Amino acid sequence: MDQDKSFLSVEIDQNPPIPANEMKRLIALSDLDLDYLDLNKSFADLTKLAAKVAGTSISLINLIDSFTQWSASSYGIELQQMPREESVCQYTIMEENSGGFEVKDLSKDERFKDRFYVTDAPHLKYYYGVPLKVDEDVVLGALCVLHDDYKSLSAEKKEMLEIIAGEVVNRIKIHHAVANLKKTVQETNSIKNRVAHDIRGPIGGIIGLAEIIQMQGNSNKLEEVLEFIALIQKSGKSVLELADEILSQNFESSDSSKRAPKDHEFTLSTLKSKLEDMFNPQAMSKKVVLEVKASPPFAEIPFPKNKILQILGNLISNSIKFTPSEGKIEVTLDMEVFDQQKILQFKVKDTGVGITPEKIYEILKGGTTSANGTSGEKGFGFGLNLVQHLVKGLKGRLLVNSNLGDGTEFELIIPMEAAS
Repeated sequence: MDQDKSFLSVEIDQNPPIPANEMKRLIALSDLDLDYLDLNKSFADLTKLAAKVAGTSISLINLIDSFTQWSASSYGIELQQMPREESVCQYTIMEENSGGFEVKDLSKDERFKDRFYVTDAPHLKYYYGVPLKVDEDVVLGALCVLHDDYKSLSAEKKEMLEIIAGEVVNRIKIHHAVANLKKTVQETNSIKNRVAHDIRGPIGGIIGLAEIIQMQGNSNKLEEVLEFIALIQKSGKSVLELADEILSQNFESSDSSKRAPKDHEFTLSTLKSKLEDMFNPQAMSKKVVLEVKASPPFAEIPFPKNKILQILGNLISNSIKFTPSEGKIEVTLDMEVFDQQKILQFKVKDTGVGITPEKIYEILKGGTTSANGTSGEKGFGFGLNLVQHLVKGLKGRLLVNSNLGDGTEFELIIPMEAAS
């Protein structure tokens, strides 16, 4: 199945299933700060094992966000994403299916019989999914197995799939912990290098002045000694100020604009590439033009990834949803630099249906409800709430400018120190 086809859109009559704790679930997923397209190697063995255990031709590890089902790993099919409302796994994450969700024949189930993966290749019939639980009531997505013929899984096989699902969650947690550890190590190395560089100069000056006084001995004049002491005091004070800065943990590499980004960082250029890879398939399937621009001259300055991908991803998915075919979405990535202060400035502008003033007020208050998209996509009503929650957590601001029938522009302003 090609990637464009995997994001085909069909109109569905019933309302999509939404977990009672959906906002809590989305926050838990966003806190993991995962790059959905960069996880396949970590889980390839588990998807293959799941298919072998179940005796099915296909298995997937799916993570479900506000708008999209992301296939973090796949076996037997090339699939990276599909609209959440078209997936079967959206039912697996419901509380009533915490013990697993099974569909014996997708082609005879009113919820799924018209889906493209049932009516077209690979003509799937059987589905069994196990929720990926980070705790008892929070589900990130599902481990699922699918087949193009009828299947019947024994209780033992279902139990084995639950064990594999548990290992998937463990690896997700480990992936997150390792990423945080790498970030800490890289930041510590940067601190160490700066401290070594900054301390060497003042201490060397103190030692040099002390040696001069010692060498001159009794020939030192009082005025010269006092001058030397003043210089020693100045150097000592600079070391003390550096120590205070270290203890307050409030400093940043002075040459950040000259170095390559670390694992826990983006530049505007690398963020641009990531957004294009993730969201061009969605835009192309709806015949919407997605244009992402990284503005010079600060496109190569590193900044922390922290939640940026989740925030922009939700805004872009929302714009795709509410922009009709042949429309356009422009994403502008910019940065302002004032001495040591850096501020991220992002804009997502679409030619969609627009938003009423009342709806804008709801968004900014974090209480917006769902609506249907321009091609009949069902709304979940949590994507923009999540964006506002994450932006506030980064001490940033979300601005919305829109008129009905005239598109919408979302603007994000995030101070760098808040995104660290």
